[in-house]
Amino acid sequence: MKDQRRSDMGDEQNELRVTDRRRVYLDPDGSEQVNAEAETPNLKPSYVEELEARTKAAERQVQEVQARFDQLRQQLQREADETRQRLNRAADDRAEASKARFIESLLPVLDDLERAIDAASKEGSNDAILQGVRSTAARFQSALTSAGVEPIAAVGEPFNPELHEAVDTEETDPEMDGIVVDEYSRGFRMGDRLLRPARVKVGRGSEHARRASEQ
Repeated sequence: MKDQRRSDMGDEQNELRVTDRRRVYLDPDGSEQVNAEAETPNLKPSYVEELEARTKAAERQVQEVQARFDQLRQQLQREADETRQRLNRAADDRAEASKARFIESLLPVLDDLERAIDAASKEGSNDAILQGVRSTAARFQSALTSAGVEPIAAVGEPFNPELHEAVDTEETDPEMDGIVVDEYSRGFRMGDRLLRPARVKVGRGSEHARRASEQ
């Protein structure tokens, strides 16, 4: 009997004992679940974990730099919009001031026209009316010159289709062929911009005179 007990005690001592250290928790329905993190050991080397930590830190820095860049870009865009609006307002103000000055320069012309109309209605002399009209034309020309408008030379100039509009021709001597001989309405330009072409009559050398000059 004693030998049997000793044999049983030896078997118990030689038996392998395993302790389950996994965390066990209950689901709401009461079923047992094993913590996977506790069940799976961390097999990553320390240098891999360090590289992952550095990568995450670098990604955070990139995100911060990108956020700062977006903030600066939005700020620059706002400043550019505000500057453009100020420049547009300044340009509009200059245009309005220039237009006001031009209109102001035309008011004396209107006064002269009204005086000429008044003189004609009172049956004044033709000399007084003519003088009033001449004064009006001179003031109007002065106002155009102040605005940078200048007349286009026509009579005696070679016909230029970019500046002249030929509405009639006249038979002339060969040396006047292609030369403007008369002007029906003056043309004007402002700088490089053509406001309107001069309407002119152009000389056309007769065929007989041209042949004679060629012989």
